[in-house]
Amino acid sequence: MPRRPARFAVCAFTTVVPILLAGCAAAGRDYVRPPMAPPAQYRFVEGTQAASLADLPWFQVFDDPALQTLIREAIANNLDLRAALARVERARAHAGIAKSFLYPQVDGSATYTARQNTGADNNDVRQNAVYGFQLSWELDLFGRIRREKESAFALLLATEQARRGVLVTLVGDVASNYFLLRELDTQLGIARETLRVNDETVTYFQNRLDGGVSNRLELDRIKANRAATAAAIPDLEQHIAVVEHELSLLAGRGPGAIVRDPTMPALPPAVPPGLPASLLERRPDILEAEQLLASANADVGVAKALFFPTISLTGFLGGISGDLASLLGGSGAVWEVSPELLQPVFNAGRLRHNLEAARASFDVALAQYQKAALNGYREVANALVTIQKLGEVRAQRELAVMALTDASDLSRSRFDSGLASYIEILTADQDLFDEQLRLAQTSGAEFRARAELYRALGGGWQP
Repeated sequence: MPRRPARFAVCAFTTVVPILLAGCAAAGRDYVRPPMAPPAQYRFVEGTQAASLADLPWFQVFDDPALQTLIREAIANNLDLRAALARVERARAHAGIAKSFLYPQVDGSATYTARQNTGADNNDVRQNAVYGFQLSWELDLFGRIRREKESAFALLLATEQARRGVLVTLVGDVASNYFLLRELDTQLGIARETLRVNDETVTYFQNRLDGGVSNRLELDRIKANRAATAAAIPDLEQHIAVVEHELSLLAGRGPGAIVRDPTMPALPPAVPPGLPASLLERRPDILEAEQLLASANADVGVAKALFFPTISLTGFLGGISGDLASLLGGSGAVWEVSPELLQPVFNAGRLRHNLEAARASFDVALAQYQKAALNGYREVANALVTIQKLGEVRAQRELAVMALTDASDLSRSRFDSGLASYIEILTADQDLFDEQLRLAQTSGAEFRARAELYRALGGGWQP
């Protein structure tokens, strides 16, 4: 008879508490994306376009077989990307741990005790064993554990966006370094061709000196000009090797040569950047910052829930054997239920300061999210104006190269006719060489600006 009230209490407790648990809302506010006011269109873009360059897969944007092979190798072997993937797996495991606290924990236990009583008339041994299952469960009436799970899951999503960010940056870095390498190849070709012309000029004036129709001053000036051109070649070769080693690192292999097509690829397509509002959904760093904000919002709920009581349930179901079972006079079965309530009363303001810290962390995450969005708009606008102005600069430098090429030819004709001195040849050759190098730099920068626009728009992550 005395067992019925206990059983009734246990049944009532285990029935009513889950109902209350289901009906209680978690402490704190649910996350809502903070309002952002993106610009109607990007600066330096006329009109609004829904299409975006970032919607294209990278292998359609960078139409160069050697570059595509290099990007695929980097995606497969890059160590930063591998580390980012491992961080995602670690965050997924932590989210699973946080979720597990919503459910009861059941442990198997067994104890064995042997005790001997010694005395003048008594020397017997008593043996007891208790075995069964222990249950412990914190009832999440006020949502602390749910908020902790929400925070951990948001951190998982943030880590996944960080992995995507590494991938976007990787594609952009490989493309930018590849275009820099092609730019240096072009400059090296210009330097070698100019050196060949300089060698012909040195031979020509050496023959004139040997024939007595020139002087050593002319020859020395021309040799010095030839030496300045020759000095540019090892400098460019050294720079090429450094960029090749950087690309090798991005590809996850030791320093080595980079296979590339000798012809310069075509510029990536001039597809419009799209709507600024779509940047909030595309750029991994903005999405990562938003998930960190959602995690901080959940942490505020966790801090609030600590002010409320903690209700836990522990229980045991098992059996006993040995002398203890005989003493109790039962069959050896035993069970126990122990509800427990813990309400914070005094902790010298610890919980209040913890809540203040959580709210401050939320404010930090909010500012970082807003900054990430503004920085995204800035990077896209910078890439757009860079592409636009570099195109204008390239057009003018192409005209300059054409004019200086003609000037170089005319200077030789004028010298042969006796209408000009050798100084005109030196000046025309040096001016042409310098302008050709500047044109190659501008063309390479234009390629890299297209790659930067693609990265700034959040492209490059498509498989």
